Amino acid sequence: MSRLFEGLSRATFQRAHLDKVPADLARPSPGETAEVLSDAMPGVIGTRGTIEPKNLLEIEKARSVVVKSPPTSRLVAWTDPNSLGAEKFRALTVRLAGIRRQQHLNSLQVTSSVINEGKSFVASNLAVTLAKYSGSKTLLIEGDLHRPTLASMFGLKDLQGVGDWWAGREPDITRFLVRLNGSTLWFLPAGKTISRPSDILNSTRLEEAFTHLADRFDWIIVDSTPMLPVIDANLWSQLVDGTLLVIREGLAPLKALKNGLQSLDHPKLIGVVVNEASEFDQTGYDGQYYGAVQDGDQRSEKRR
Repeated sequence: MSRLFEGLSRATFQRAHLDKVPADLARPSPGETAEVLSDAMPGVIGTRGTIEPKNLLEIEKARSVVVKSPPTSRLVAWTDPNSLGAEKFRALTVRLAGIRRQQHLNSLQVTSSVINEGKSFVASNLAVTLAKYSGSKTLLIEGDLHRPTLASMFGLKDLQGVGDWWAGREPDITRFLVRLNGSTLWFLPAGKTISRPSDILNSTRLEEAFTHLADRFDWIIVDSTPMLPVIDANLWSQLVDGTLLVIREGLAPLKALKNGLQSLDHPKLIGVVVNEASEFDQTGYDGQYYGAVQDGDQRSEKRR
């Protein structure tokens, strides 16, 4: 375990009373992501099986949009499902399924200590994987109302969303959902820019709307803000069942990470994703398994 995480486990996590935070760390390949850190045993991902037919009817009416993800979006779970990166996200969903068997886990926010650590990358690929490989009815929420990026990652423009729902006093938030390529993945965009997003996140109105959505989906993934300097991640933590923390190696300052965790009144931390970690031999792993065997490739056959 690196010095960074040793210090966190002794100081920050203990002071925040997070006695159930897993201690082990998984290391991903450079440019990709690691699976969630959990002591839970791997298992089969399944739906909750509690969604009423009338609830399903509401979300089935959502408008279907076509995803045109640009190459820069790094939506590997969507565009390159046979890649090592996509496999990492499948491993992540298996870990989440293990946690779900031990505790209630229907919704989670993906956050980080500072910007540019890859939280939107993790949130989007995780949601795609949950929908695509388990068939779970999954809702991805563009919860960063300050700097929303998810819509552009999917190549979507001019979508109404949370801001429009708030400004228009529209009672039914499901009217702003869109369905991606007719799959089991729905998306709630940020929509209209709001000057003080905390007014929305701290409202009884959003709390009721979020509860309404939780009854209609197997999984809800919220792409939140970084924990600091805004309070949005703390407000989202009061609505979701758990928090998934993304850390990019060499970027997150230890002090910011500590202060960010201490800023959450209800952290409910379920795991840590280490993004772009260096202690992983991508060449060795990738060369021995992923992409190693192709028809007619004798060189690949020798590596088996």
